[in-house]
Amino acid sequence: MTSLLDLAPVVPVVVIEDAADAVPLARALVAGGLPTIEVTLRTPAALDAIRAISDEVPDAVVGAGTVISADGVDAAVAAGARFLVSPGWTKTLLDAMQRSGVPFLPGVSTTSEVVALLERGVDEMKFFPAEAAGGTAYLRSLAGPLPQARFCPTGGISLASAPSYLALPNVGCVGGTWMLPADALAAKDWGSIEELAAGAAALRG
Repeated sequence: MTSLLDLAPVVPVVVIEDAADAVPLARALVAGGLPTIEVTLRTPAALDAIRAISDEVPDAVVGAGTVISADGVDAAVAAGARFLVSPGWTKTLLDAMQRSGVPFLPGVSTTSEVVALLERGVDEMKFFPAEAAGGTAYLRSLAGPLPQARFCPTGGISLASAPSYLALPNVGCVGGTWMLPADALAAKDWGSIEELAAGAAALRG
């Protein structure tokens, strides 16, 4: 099975306020070349959005982000999430994600957290908040002692900074929101979002 980190160079991190927007938004992202879509569990519409994308956009690989509890794991998988992403992790949350049967990216921001996950057999992680936690310099410093750990950095990454992350040997993809500008979402301008997604999909390390 292809690693979640290798499906596309950029994972759009989506906050959906209205579940009715989920399917046209997902279709625009997929058409632009970004099939891996993280819908954050930050709004009441999130689970319905995941369910709609799972049911109606077969080319999308939809997952749940901001997963912070075992209940959230169960609800996301029941809604059709094909992967899980957390901003951080605890033993309870990690146990639930490992039991879920779907790929997951637990969030880390320190070397000790990375080592603890490797100890648990987890070698693919979200690095969050990427820019605030040290950015490319921090990740580059981890590659020497911990080459087996691979990351999806998320948090503060832009179209301009993404290539420097993707060039690192321990980064498979990045998470971002720059292809989802608020004005385009508000106007339901799916064409603009597709164009921005295409620009992100063209990024290579």
